[in-house]
Amino acid sequence: EVQLVESGGGMVQPGGSLRLSCTASGFNFRSIDMNWVRQAPGKGPEWVSSSNDDGGTTYYGDSVKGRFTISRDNAKNTLYLQMNTLKPEDTALYYCATGALSFWGQGTQVTVSS
Repeated sequence: EVQLVESGGGMVQPGGSLRLSCTASGFNFRSIDMNWVRQAPGKGPEWVSSSNDDGGTTYYGDSVKGRFTISRDNAKNTLYLQMNTLKPEDTALYYCATGALSFWGQGTQVTVSS
């Protein structure tokens, strides 16, 4: 059974940082591209970032480029999202998802507010 469990969300002030983690099980994590996707209240899902299977190639949405960094530790079956210089508009439920968006975790809430 594929499982993706996100953690690391919370409330932070504008300009702050958080690091999200996604622990994977039930599939060969090291062979799968992975994504972070977020959904703000009242809005549709927004793709945030992707990593290829070995972490050597990464992509970012324009809204987070230069502030967020995706990485992975294949030995730990874990995907990360380092989020710096957070803005109120980054407030959302953040999900990790497999490469084709076939499987999603339950999400972790990030709230950026003063």
